[in-house]
Amino acid sequence: MELMKLEIVTPNGVIFDAEVKQVNLPGSEGEFGVLPRHATLVSLLETGVIVITKQDGSEVAVAINSGYVKVDEEKTTCIVDGAVALSGEGSDLAKALEDAKTLLKSAESSNVAIASAVAKVEQIGKSL
Repeated sequence: MELMKLEIVTPNGVIFDAEVKQVNLPGSEGEFGVLPRHATLVSLLETGVIVITKQDGSEVAVAINSGYVKVDEEKTTCIVDGAVALSGEGSDLAKALEDAKTLLKSAESSNVAIASAVAKVEQIGKSL
């Protein structure tokens, strides 16, 4: 099983740094997936949710407000203005979901992109 390094960086520091199977990103032209050995690219990221498939097959979601991604064959680096990881249990998860909704609603994106991202966060909250 091939893996790639994924790093998500905010102005406050690194919030995710691990080897992963796949990452789905909210690109400026629509969502796209990145697998190990992906062709090199740089893309803008829109308000949305990054979905990460970890080594064990579990998924982690991270709400972001904007940024960009640099992909190469071995590493994917996301530089974002703001991010909230949607993981944890009980009250921690509830707070993370509220923080994510607040972050997404404060973004300077189109109302459709914000509504779509908030709906995705709410769906994640219901499935956990």
